[in-house]
Amino acid sequence: MPHDRLIRRPPALRAAAALAATLLPVGLAALLAVPPAAREARREGFVGSATCAGCHAAEHAAWSASDHARAMQPATSATVLGAFDGATAEGGGESATFRREGERFVILTDGPDGRPADLEVSETFGLDPLQQYLVRMPDGRRQVLPWAWDSRPREAGGQRWYHLMPDERLRAGDPLHWTGRDQNWNFMCASCHSTGLVRGFDRATGRYDTTWSEIAVGCESCHGPGAAHLAWAQAGAPADRPNGIAALRNREGGWRFAEGDTRGIARWEGPPRRAAAQLDACASCHSRARPLVADPLPGSRFLDTHAPVLLDAGLYHADGQIQGEVFEWGSFVQSRMARAGVVCGDCHEPHGGRLRAEGNAVCAQCHLPARFDTAAHHRHEAGSPGAQCASCHMPQATYMGVDRRHDHAFRVPRPDIAAATGAPDACTSCHADRRPDWAAARIADWFGPARREDPHPALAIAAGRRGERGADAGLAAIVTDRDQPAILRATAVSLLPMPPSQVTAGAIGAALLDAEPLVRAAALRALDGLDPRNRLHAARFLADDTRLVRIEAARALAPVPLAGIPEAQRPAFARAWQELIESEGVAAERPEAHVNIAGLLAARGDAAGAEAAYAEALARDPAWLPALVNLGDFQARSGRATEAVATLARAVALHPDAADAQFGLALALVRAGRTPEALAPLARAASLRPEEPRYGYVRAIALNDLGRRPEAIAALREVLARTPAHRDSLLALATLERDRGNLAEAERAAQALLAADPADRQAQALIAQLRAMRPRPPAAR
Repeated sequence: MPHDRLIRRPPALRAAAALAATLLPVGLAALLAVPPAAREARREGFVGSATCAGCHAAEHAAWSASDHARAMQPATSATVLGAFDGATAEGGGESATFRREGERFVILTDGPDGRPADLEVSETFGLDPLQQYLVRMPDGRRQVLPWAWDSRPREAGGQRWYHLMPDERLRAGDPLHWTGRDQNWNFMCASCHSTGLVRGFDRATGRYDTTWSEIAVGCESCHGPGAAHLAWAQAGAPADRPNGIAALRNREGGWRFAEGDTRGIARWEGPPRRAAAQLDACASCHSRARPLVADPLPGSRFLDTHAPVLLDAGLYHADGQIQGEVFEWGSFVQSRMARAGVVCGDCHEPHGGRLRAEGNAVCAQCHLPARFDTAAHHRHEAGSPGAQCASCHMPQATYMGVDRRHDHAFRVPRPDIAAATGAPDACTSCHADRRPDWAAARIADWFGPARREDPHPALAIAAGRRGERGADAGLAAIVTDRDQPAILRATAVSLLPMPPSQVTAGAIGAALLDAEPLVRAAALRALDGLDPRNRLHAARFLADDTRLVRIEAARALAPVPLAGIPEAQRPAFARAWQELIESEGVAAERPEAHVNIAGLLAARGDAAGAEAAYAEALARDPAWLPALVNLGDFQARSGRATEAVATLARAVALHPDAADAQFGLALALVRAGRTPEALAPLARAASLRPEEPRYGYVRAIALNDLGRRPEAIAALREVLARTPAHRDSLLALATLERDRGNLAEAERAAQALLAADPADRQAQALIAQLRAMRPRPPAAR
């Protein structure tokens, strides 16, 4: 799965140069020579699922037939599902032929050098509803091919080869090409498709020596290393002593319907649930997250080992529905069920992976059928698809062409909110010939209009994403509402506008004191928008109980000089800083890691370390846009204008349609005293991304600096036509109109500033100044 914000402490520049030399292309024949299989290696404490079978035969039998047990397997006649019978398929601007040579499974397709090549399949990857295939490379990488076998039944459209990205024309060198870093099994996939993994990346050589205790998802992937438990069992220790294994469920208690409860929803009766332990065990693989530690051990708390993405645009719709490939955790923790203590194993038998009951019966474990499985509730004919709980409460999205996945937030359908935010609507996804307003009217007829009047957080999230004026109030209300799920409140924190209004500042202050670590971490990340002098609140979290919070505290304090951190908290800062660097260093093989570390080191004043990190990022990928843009900015800020312009000109040449590259070049030209030359890339950046007001704003300032004030004012009005609340543009417009004597227009812009934030002192002072400048009426005689 994708990971973001990745870092590694850089070596000396000469080491980065040496690494670049090791990554030079080699001959095709050598590249395709299949090396020996990576050895299985027992990571310390791991004993293997076969050992567990001795005492847990029933669980082992259920697991053996599960998708987990077959998540990855050596390619053999027993494990390969695809038809390697000479068939040919086309897609993605290329073709592939699939054939078998004895025990070898070979795919003839686009090779590492862009020419057709025979690629031998080393392992299968996944099972249902599709199976992918891996190829081993001489440097220890395993790469995922773009050709997949649709393993669904033929009558469902399956039993065929297809390309996973049919509309892309990817070539060798592209990160998304099957040879690229985004298709690398060792980094992207291995930790969740094998057990006891040691990724084994050697930064000096760029090679992998990846090992595992099991090639699939075994018992110890969830329960943790079994050696201590095995010793406990062999010693015949009393059952009340610690047994050395992660306990993920309660053996006592259950969900019960209380007598006389008209709600018809079960409640937990028994000892307190170990809900957090089970959710954490599942979350590490069933979430979109980046790892904070290398090769984390099962049994750890999720936020000590991973940083999950929030409900970000492009990954989740504004109402929290799944959009990108985000897996299940981020949806489930939004649900009322999660807040009530329901865990994955209540619905899914954890060893076999199947539902504990079919259809609505799985929901009937906690939702009384007489109350919910009736036409009075679901308003559909009994036994029809619309009468299935999942149809309304778990809408589906399709990934990888054929993989239909349910949203696990169990939300109540709100077609009115879907229409307002552009999110999908469960009703009209089935009634495709109808509009959301029709569905909203039907729901109002059935359940009354009051449901529409309930405040819905999706409206505030959508407003925050759009940067609407006044969005801070709605977002702040979510942040401070402890009845809302932590992931939603953390998302609201991340959308609070900067610089902070009074409302924003109050919400961030409340979030810093929140009981939920995910919310505290988001609040600390929000401090990035403040001047370093205003970030000292972060120091109190350097020794927080949760790793994610500690490293975000260290990140917030990165630009604060050591002398500015209270002396008593400096040791905690040193420890948290090291955790931050190590967390970013998990992805040393990727350029993101080194760009991020460069930014952190630059903030601490380590210019040499930052430059070395940028060099290593470009050694990993010489054309990677963020590395070029950030390096150019770093060079410009260091007073090396000529180098900055050259670096950013290279970025523009490689990525002419990248607004960031155009904007970076323009800033470098301005810093170099070549402002007239900056106008063309500024205009290009603004045209490429008209939704980004900063580009148009800077262009307007450049025009004004060149004495072209009318053009500058016109440029500002273009920005404000798209983003009316952009503070910098409003302030600049008010100032420029004032300076040319157009006081009415200046005050109109200043009043818009004040409307956006009544506490804005600059706006207040500007309005007072403008009113003082008005001509006084002549005195009466």
